[in-house]
Amino acid sequence: MIACTHDTVVRCTLPYLCPVYGALRRLGRVFGSLFDAVSVALCMTLSSFGPGMAGERSPGKRVPAEWEPQEAIWLQWPGRYEKVFESAFAKMAKVITAYQKLHILCATRTIERQARAALADSGTDPDHANIVWHAIANDSAWMRDNGPVYVVDGGALRLQNWQFNAWGGAFGADIPYRNDNRVPRKVGEYLGMPVDDVDIVHERGNLEFNGVDTVILNWSTLGDEARNPHYTKTRAEADLKRHFGVTRVVFVEGVPEGDLTKGHIDGMARFIDPTTVVVPDCSGLAECRLDDPVYDAAAGTIEAAGFTVIRDPMEGAVTFAGQSFVTNYVNWIVGNGFVIVVGFGNPATDAAAKSRIESYFPGRVVHVVEMLNSWASGGGAHCHTNDQPAASTVEAVDPARGSS
Repeated sequence: MIACTHDTVVRCTLPYLCPVYGALRRLGRVFGSLFDAVSVALCMTLSSFGPGMAGERSPGKRVPAEWEPQEAIWLQWPGRYEKVFESAFAKMAKVITAYQKLHILCATRTIERQARAALADSGTDPDHANIVWHAIANDSAWMRDNGPVYVVDGGALRLQNWQFNAWGGAFGADIPYRNDNRVPRKVGEYLGMPVDDVDIVHERGNLEFNGVDTVILNWSTLGDEARNPHYTKTRAEADLKRHFGVTRVVFVEGVPEGDLTKGHIDGMARFIDPTTVVVPDCSGLAECRLDDPVYDAAAGTIEAAGFTVIRDPMEGAVTFAGQSFVTNYVNWIVGNGFVIVVGFGNPATDAAAKSRIESYFPGRVVHVVEMLNSWASGGGAHCHTNDQPAASTVEAVDPARGSS
């Protein structure tokens, strides 16, 4: 069995479809969301034909890709100790609500009042029809990591509640996380969706899905002894296939300098379609010479798994709050018709990154939001948000039925 990769489509399967596939990619420059849907459906259909097309899938079970239609985006509004994130959150909220529904979790009434004021200051109506407020206890503003994983299973969307222990205590033993660990259940109760508990410590920010048959993640995170003592890669691969319905698990390894998450994949490798992955490239910067082997190794592992890899250049370095870091733009969040990208306050590199990401997601509007406070604390736009797939993604799970 081989992967349903771009090379598989072009060289090995139904050659008469190649002109159609190429035309769809060109049309994607204008109709990005149309190509996204068709590319997933095409690759899933090819994967259903048997040997020579793709690995054996777990029928009826998958995690939708982030570029597929979404019902909403969720976030946990920053509280007292993360107040510096508030301006960036208000800017993200302004973008999101222009396109789709936004759920905002507030741990206290005071935080909700502050959030409403921040939205108003940014020019967003706190009572906008696309905003839903929730009084749900939480401990942090990083809902990507403690929030639910949405899985299509048995013809319906279900939530998974993986265990969360504040990144293995990497940011300090006194960082609270019990409320964060309960958030997926609270979200499931509100949505009326079943919640499956998974007794493994892991964060959603270390899971990158192509929506078809593959998950990429960093073993340095999942295999961390502070998260999952004595856990083995063999067992992990079997667990991931069972929980997500994937047939291919691609483990990268290595931790970029200063990354206390131990290398979440959403800062290292991102799918932009079912067969293409973007990996940062810092080979031209002296500031990240220690990280260059980490990213190069990740790119090599992903290419060896059969995927096309695009290297996204990290072209500058910034100093903020006493820290220096390179401009890594891959921690984006994709929504219905838009992409939010971390901005570093460097007009030249921000503009260049915006142009590149527009080419990765044709048909979507790319918004650059400066969030240096977030980056200095260990994350960006993707880390702060948690996307909920639309009900229509259920219809795409059966390759024989095609995309809805």
